[in-house]
Amino acid sequence: MARVSQEHLDARRRQILDGAARLFARNGFHATSMQDVLKEVDLSAGAVYRYFSGKDDLIAAIVKEVLGEIRAAFADVTRQSPPPPPDLLVGLVLRRTLRVWASLRAEGDSLFPRLIMQVWAETVRNDELAAILTDVYVELRENWVLAVEAYQEAGMMRSDVPAEHVARTMIATVQGFIAQQALFGGAPVEVLQDGLRGLMSMPDERQGA
Repeated sequence: MARVSQEHLDARRRQILDGAARLFARNGFHATSMQDVLKEVDLSAGAVYRYFSGKDDLIAAIVKEVLGEIRAAFADVTRQSPPPPPDLLVGLVLRRTLRVWASLRAEGDSLFPRLIMQVWAETVRNDELAAILTDVYVELRENWVLAVEAYQEAGMMRSDVPAEHVARTMIATVQGFIAQQALFGGAPVEVLQDGLRGLMSMPDERQGA
């Protein structure tokens, strides 16, 4: 029997993950059955179960990959000293994450944010996934704090505001933008970048008081 290459195995796993992610984004994790997944990816049960033991295993794999990619993207971007300005940094991270889930983008910009919303909701009921989300959030916050401190040291950002406060606000801004896309329709990343740029340009009237 011919040996299946690792490249083929990886491509098949990617096919299953992408198909399942599309369904989960459209219908939610719990309204999607394994039969739905088999039909979406056009594979036999044996082919799919070779990679994933069931729907919970698929959900866990997607959650871990989404959060892992966000973590990796942010870590890569913030290695620069100083990092790119906040508006550029956020855009770079979001675009890199979207590239991983190209099949969702092909169906409309709103599917990836809807998948993220499903991920957040799933962590409420699943302690293992909640722990992963918490770890990613803590790491992102720490990385953002380092980025803000680098901005402050470079004179790019005022230094009298605690770096952690800025970090939490930036994370909340990105989360809110994703929620808006999921609930009200897609918008290009440039919208968030322009908004951040506009906010950063506001003078502090209190300084003259």
